[in-house]
Order: sequence, then structure tokens, then C-alpha cells
Amino acid sequence: MTDFEEVYSEYFTDVYRYVLSLCKNESIADDITQETFFKALKNIDGFKGNCKMIVWLCQIAKNSYFSYFKKEQNNFERLKDNVNIFDIDFEQILFDDESAFEIHKLLHNLEEPYKEVFTLRFFGDLSFLKIAELFGKTESWARVTYHRARIKLKEKLI
Repeated sequence: MTDFEEVYSEYFTDVYRYVLSLCKNESIADDITQETFFKALKNIDGFKGNCKMIVWLCQIAKNSYFSYFKKEQNNFERLKDNVNIFDIDFEQILFDDESAFEIHKLLHNLEEPYKEVFTLRFFGDLSFLKIAELFGKTESWARVTYHRARIKLKEKLI
């Protein structure tokens, strides 16, 4: 088995679950996951090892999801000025694809490591311990970073 086949076998399920958490559609998640691994194969020489392979793959997957969503959605409205994402159940908002896209746009512009930690925790459903392991930090660091990301997103929505 080649190195890339090993990468595919080891990470396919995790990347698929991550994409599924973003789009909530199995067919779309499958397509985006396949596209993710295609892009990863084309750009494997660009992987410098500065982060774990799964983090790199999830970043490609997230960017592929945004590209897909932009192509599929010609018209979408901004969230209403008076809507506060943290006063409403986050999951209710995410059922509305247009609102979810607006949240993803805000998240996309959030600086690192807040963007990645929030994405891994909220959309990837990773534990704080696993997030800490990915970054080589403590579980407390992951918790604090996640909560600071929530505050930053809230400030951008207001």
C-alpha cells in the first residue's frame, strides 16, 4: 500500500464525519470528502508537517465545503442584526443553510487558533482533550480558546 493509500484509509472516516457535521447531508459529505482527498493527493508535496495530517485534511475539507456552498447558493441573506446566535440554540440556526453559511463566513474570518479550535469543537464534535492533543497544548488551553472564539463570534454578530 502506498503512503497516500494509508492516509486515505486512516483518515477518511474522520474527514467524512467532519464534513457531514458541516453540511448535514450524507451525499454532499461523501462528494466533498472525495474532493478533499483528491486535492490532498494533488498537493501532498505541499504538506510540510507543521500540523497533524488530520488538521491539514480538515482544512482542505472546510475550504472545499465553502467552495461547494458558494457554487450552490446564489442568493443568501445576512443574519438579521438583532439575531444573537448565543441567545438561540445554535443547532436551530444551523438547520437554516443560509444562516449556517453566514456563521461559517464569520468563522472563516476569525483568526487562528480560535477558528480551528471552534470548528473542531463545535462542528467536528471533538473533545477539548483531543483538540489539545492536536495543538500540543493543555486541555485548559483548548477550553479557554474555544470560549474566547465564541466571544469573538458574538462580537462580530452584534
